Amino acid sequence: MLTTILQAAIEGATVGAGLAKLGGAIGAGLAALGAGFGIGRIGGSAMEAIARQPEASGDIRANMIVAAALIEGVALFGVIISLLAVVL
Repeated sequence: MLTTILQAAIEGATVGAGLAKLGGAIGAGLAALGAGFGIGRIGGSAMEAIARQPEASGDIRANMIVAAALIEGVALFGVIISLLAVVL
């Protein structure tokens, strides 16, 4: 009886670990996709703004780089946390 319960608990832990790894992998993928989409939108909007006002291109470019760096930093944290769920 006890061995059956222990065996069921071990199999349940393996299923839970598999789901955690799946969730971590999906989370890492979504973080990377979201960052790519966000940076793409920033770049596209910046190019439109520069096309409308070429004299403000320096300011627009600087703001675009700062915003892209912030998005990339958040995405990096998301990917690292998701991959920690896979490894641990």
